[in-house]
Parts: sequence; C-alpha cells; structure tokens
Amino acid sequence: MNCADIDIITASYAPEGDEEIHATGFNYQNEDEKVTLSFPSTLQTGMGTLKIDFVGELNDKMKGFYRSKYTTPSGEVRYAAVTQFEATDARRAFPCWDEPAIKATFDISLVVPKDRVALSNMNVIDRKPYPDDENLVEVKFARTPVMSTYLVAFVVGEYDFVETRSKDGVCVRVYTPVGKAEQGKFALEVAAKTLPFYKDYFNVPYPLPKIDLIAIADFAAGAMENWGLVTYRETALLIDPKNSCSSSRQWVALVVGHELAHQWFGNLVTMEWWTHLWLNEGFASWIEYLCVDHCFPEYDIWTQFVSADYTRAQELDALDNSHPIEVSVGHPSEVDEIFDAISYSKGASVIRMLHDYIGDKDFKKGMNMYLTKFQQKNAATEDLWESLENASGKPIAAVMNTWTKQMGFPLIYVEAEQVEDDRLLRLSQKKFCASGSYVGEDCPQWMVPITISTSEDPNQAKLKILMDKPEMNVVLKNVKPDQWVKLNLGTVGFYRTQYSSAMLESLLPGIRDLSLPPVDRLGLQNDLFSLARAGIISTVEVLKVMEAFVNEPNYTVWSDLSCNLGILSTLLSHTDFYEEIQEFVKDVFSPIGERLGWDPKPGEGHLDALLRGLVLGKLGKAGHKATLEEARRRFKDHVEGKQILSADLRSPVYLTVLKHGDGTTLDIMLKLHKQADMQEEKNRIERVLGATPLPDLIQKVLTFALSEEVRPQDTVSVIGGVAGGSKHGRKAAWKFIKDNWEELYNRYQGGFLISRLIKLSVEGFAVDKMAGEVKAFFESHPAPSAERTIQQCCENILLNAAWLKRDAESIHQYLLQRKASPPTV
Repeated sequence: MNCADIDIITASYAPEGDEEIHATGFNYQNEDEKVTLSFPSTLQTGMGTLKIDFVGELNDKMKGFYRSKYTTPSGEVRYAAVTQFEATDARRAFPCWDEPAIKATFDISLVVPKDRVALSNMNVIDRKPYPDDENLVEVKFARTPVMSTYLVAFVVGEYDFVETRSKDGVCVRVYTPVGKAEQGKFALEVAAKTLPFYKDYFNVPYPLPKIDLIAIADFAAGAMENWGLVTYRETALLIDPKNSCSSSRQWVALVVGHELAHQWFGNLVTMEWWTHLWLNEGFASWIEYLCVDHCFPEYDIWTQFVSADYTRAQELDALDNSHPIEVSVGHPSEVDEIFDAISYSKGASVIRMLHDYIGDKDFKKGMNMYLTKFQQKNAATEDLWESLENASGKPIAAVMNTWTKQMGFPLIYVEAEQVEDDRLLRLSQKKFCASGSYVGEDCPQWMVPITISTSEDPNQAKLKILMDKPEMNVVLKNVKPDQWVKLNLGTVGFYRTQYSSAMLESLLPGIRDLSLPPVDRLGLQNDLFSLARAGIISTVEVLKVMEAFVNEPNYTVWSDLSCNLGILSTLLSHTDFYEEIQEFVKDVFSPIGERLGWDPKPGEGHLDALLRGLVLGKLGKAGHKATLEEARRRFKDHVEGKQILSADLRSPVYLTVLKHGDGTTLDIMLKLHKQADMQEEKNRIERVLGATPLPDLIQKVLTFALSEEVRPQDTVSVIGGVAGGSKHGRKAAWKFIKDNWEELYNRYQGGFLISRLIKLSVEGFAVDKMAGEVKAFFESHPAPSAERTIQQCCENILLNAAWLKRDAESIHQYLLQRKASPPTV
C-alpha cells in the first residue's frame, strides 16, 4: 500500500469471523512511496480487517498532514494542524491505497486539545472526554460517502466562524482566524448562492449535510476542494469590507465558485487517473465563471476570462515544449507537473468552446447524464464526451479529441473577395507556433467550430461552420462591400486568426468607434500581438493598432493591452531605448487616465475601480509626472494617517512611489508590511517591493523574501516581483535563486510553487546564452516536477532573443519618428 514518511509499529489482519494474524515484516519502498506488509502464512481471499498502528510526522512541507503557523491577536505564535492530500499525499497522513479510482468510505475520529476546533469532511456525531487526559477530547465524525483518498481532510486549530443555510437546506460555514469572523461574510454569501446554482445546473443535489470553507495561514495552492471541508489561502477567502480591493472580491468569488463546482465534478464523480486531471480542473475553471456571472453580472466576467485564461493558455500552448491536455502520468512527481495553465486554462477554454458549440440546454442535459451515471464512481474523458454526444447528437468525441489529445492549436488564415452581393472567404488552418512557422512532417489538423460575424450585427453569428479540413471556402450571402467580416465571434474558438491586410484594414475602425464588441476588440489585438511575437507580422504594425484604442472604455481590453505592453517593455529593457517605449506607454494611457481621475465618481462600479487602479499603476510606473506627484502626495497622507488610501488605489500608489523612490520609501513600505493585520495587504506590498530600482535595495528585498516576515508560499511572489521589476532586478533575482537553491528547493519540495518561482524569475531574459545558463544550472540542480517549466523558459528566452534581433531596430525607428511628428488623436 502507499505510505510516505510513516513508521509502522504493528500491523495485523483479521479475516471475517477469524482471529487476527500479526504481520511479521514491513518492507518500505521509499522511492515509490509504498510499504509491503508480509504475514507468516498466505492470507485467504475474502473480507477482513487490517489494523495498523503507526507514527507519522506533522511536517512543514505544506503537504500531507502539516502544521501551519499563525499569530494570535495577542502576538503569540501558535500552530494549527491541517491537511493537503492532492495529488498523492494522503499517504503521508495514514497508510492507504492512494489512487483516485480506489474509493472507500471513511470513519474519522480525532483526539484533540479540548479548546481547539476539530473539523473533517463530515459533520460531528459525537464528542467525548478522552479517558487518558482530561485536556483532550475525542471528536467523531459521520461516515463519508464513497470517495477518493485525495479528498479526505482534517483541520485542528483556533477559528471563528459565520454560518447560514443555503435555500436547499445545506449548512454552510466559513471559518476564519479568531476575531475575523466578519471577513468570512462575503465568501459565505457567495457560497450560499452558488450551491443552489450548481444544484439546478447539474440537476443533482449537493450530497453532504454540510460544507465548511476554511482559511489556512500557510497554504501552497489557492484552495483545495476537499469534500465538505474546502481549504483556502487566507487571501482567497477573507474579505474586509474596508480594506479589501475589488480584485480581491472577484478573486474570492471565482475561487469559491471553482471549489464548490468540484463538489460535484471531481468529488461525486472522480477522474479515473491523473491523466484526466484536466477534466476536473478545466471544467471547474470554466464553470467558476458561469457561477460568478450568475452572482455578479456587473463583473463582465466572461470578457475577463479571455484575458485571464484563454490568452494565457494560448501563450503557453504555442511553445514546442507545451503538452497535450491529456498527459499520461506515472510517478507522483509527474502528477505535480501537470497542474499548469494547460490543464486549467486551456482545459477551461476548450470546454467554453464546446459549450458554445453544443448550446446550453443540451450541455446541461449531458452533464446531468454524466453525473448521474458515474456518481460515487470514476470516469475518463471519453465518458463525458459520450454523455454530451448522446445529449446533443453532435460528433463531440471526434471534435474534442483533436483538442485534448494533441498539443497546440491552429492559426486560421483568412482572405476575402467580394463576388457581386456575396463575400467569398478562403480559410486555411495550420498549427500556430511561437517561433513562426511549423516545421515538421505532417502538420496536425483540428476540427474547429468557427463563427463569422459582420458589421451588420457584430453581436450575432451570421454563419457557424465546423472546419474539418486544411482548407475551406465559405460564401457569406448578402454582405455589402463596405461591411467588415470577423472570425471567432466572442473570442470563443481556441485558435488565432490572421486576416489578409485588406480585411484587417476594414476591422480597425471598429476598434476606434467601438462597434466591435469588447471581447472581439481584445481578441483582435491579442492575435496581432502574438503574430508579431512569432515574427509573422512586424511589431510596428501592432503598435499602430494599439494607438487605435484611445477611446477604449473597457477594463478587460485595457488589461490585456497593458499585459502586452508590459511584455514589450520587458523585452526592450535589453536595449538602450527603453525610455522611448515608456513614452509610448504614457501616450497610450494618459487620455484614459485623465478621463478617470483619481477619485471614484457617483454611479461607478466594480470595473471602473479595476480600470482606475490599472491605468494609474501603468502611468505611475512609466514615470508620468502628474501621476507620480499625486501618488507621492497621497502616499504621504496615507502613511501619516491623515487620509487612508482606498484599497483599490493602494497597489498603484505603492508601486509608483517605490519605483521612483529610495531607501526611505522602501523602509516605510516594510514598516507598513509589518503593521498590516490582513494577509491581503501584506501580499499587496510583497508583490510591489521588486519595483525598487537601486541595486542595494534590491538585495534587501531579496533577503526579506526568505525572512520570517514572509509566509513560505508568498516568497515566490516577492522574488518574482524583483525579477519583473527592472533589468538589474532580473539578474539579481536569478543570482539569488542560484545562491539559495538548497533552501528554496527544500522549502517547496517538488510542489508547483517551485515551477512558478523558476518561471517568474527567468522568463524575462532575452539573450541566447542565458537559455544555456538556465539549462546548465538545472542539469546540475535537478527539479523533476519543474522539468517542463524549465524547458518552456529556455524556449521563451530564445524566442525573446530572436524577437529582439528581428524587430528592435524597426521599433526604435517608429518610436523616434512618432516623437518627431506626434500623431493627431
């Protein structure tokens, strides 16, 4: 059976109705995390009881059964005992058959100090004094349904809670640190609205009597969907009405939606093996948006999906070192490796495309068939396709296999010709590669659901087709010569589009006059940017398009534009005209900055707050004079307690004053960090510290990252912030990682945080020899669960270097020429 870091003292087996036989040998296979028990004689097949008495360790690795450090309101350091078993760490808490398809019911009892809260998957059925020690109690929980080991959980610690009943009668509680119950209310509301939403959507009731959501101080992931006891990082669950910013609320709503979706999709029906992890994660990452859209229509969350998940997945999936959505998995370290943007974000994107292709009604019907047929069992990707195929009558498996079994996605090239009153479109598909063109024998093909819209009605598909061959001609009836034609309405299909220059020309006015819907404006700009990055078009073309966004009102469109300009800024930090691109950023962002101003206006909502923070941060970082002066003034008032900054303005102000500040500014920030009572505020400060520009201050920030002041899961964002903050920061962060590798690696032992750390710290390099240096370092300092990330990083460094060689000069010329004759807006 599986067993890791556990010492077995005695073990025995009693066949039903017979006496017990003691095991005579325990053979540990540590490499495989297994133990074999041997008995003096052959055991007879049949039912029986296996008893094991063992000792395990309450570790500091944030996996298995581990301890989480917290400080009481009076300042005393204490520990809670908590669990994190996915993917393969239940075996660190108790010997078991630790595979998702080996399901069982669990009867759990915990013996705990009587002044502590003890929780598990099910409700408490008995609590009695422990005979040997009057300070302890034995807490017994109800029997669980049939479930997988990775979803078992228990927590022992000090917590307050808020509770409510959902309208279908489930008891919902949110557990918070002591004294912070108030901060659990927002998540409680979301959870209470979400449970009935999923019950109706799946047409299957929530199967347990209660659900607890609990904030854990030291926690590696964002959250974990343990059945009936969902664990969260504090920042993914707690919201303080005064001190939490809009993006934190949105993040909490999404994470709560994600984890509660798993209670059905993952917990009630579980993947057969880790190869199908994407089904769990891709599905939950898609439906969390559906649920937030239901709870908060004012978030315009589906547009945000495109910039948060869809474009992120495409960026990774264009690499030669990407992988298919379905990956065969052997050793536990390989399981850790697939918790990446392909499983989550590409998974969610292809499910969004599938949902659009099938239609909501049939999709729901298929989901219900699937959940009903496989409840308390396991299923594979094919089983879901079969249910959806039966519900919709469409060739789901044939279409979806092209998206899950091969890596990458297509680039659709399209050109148009007016033939009398009709528009003839010629489409062709080939694999999109970050390096430009596909070099290989047989180019993979996809079955691509394509939607086509025109300026007559930009929000409606004029035609829907399934492109199932390399080339296709399509006739659009009754399209006037002056009307534009656009592919991929709503940016739902998982492909990029390259238009002929005439078609592109006709689309650009739709950006300026906003007649193209926001998500289509975003998709168009993002496709162009990635085509330039791949060397298919020139970067200058894209800069010209970016200037067409002067009238843009939409937060998400700006957010995506801002990301791409950030990537370009990082690239050009390797040149001597970095200042010129900063001027460009200021030109693009100052009109919207002036329109928004610093203070919320009456009637503004969630998205205005997000946009203001984004724009001011961008202008401040680029050194926009008026923004910098105002940020310094407001920061001073904030620090002196005259006028506390609203939560939404803190990140942009902190970033601006640090970027253009000195040692005193950094010291004030570190003091604010120490005083902050909320993890959200600590994280907010940690993420911007890397903006500090001076070499000795950068060293100070790196040292701070490994200090006791920063929680282990947050060290990564401090180092990552330094690497992304400046050219000097990038070199310093890489050197720091090499110098402190032992400590960092021991701290994250394999988990996905090590991959994130490596990615954040090296992906900004753009010199060929750096790729070699990174590769060589990890050859002598292996990190098995980050192997693929390292390959992707090296590939990205080489791609950056090629992009710089190819386009730096023409970008420079364009920026100079713009300066000489400023564009008229």
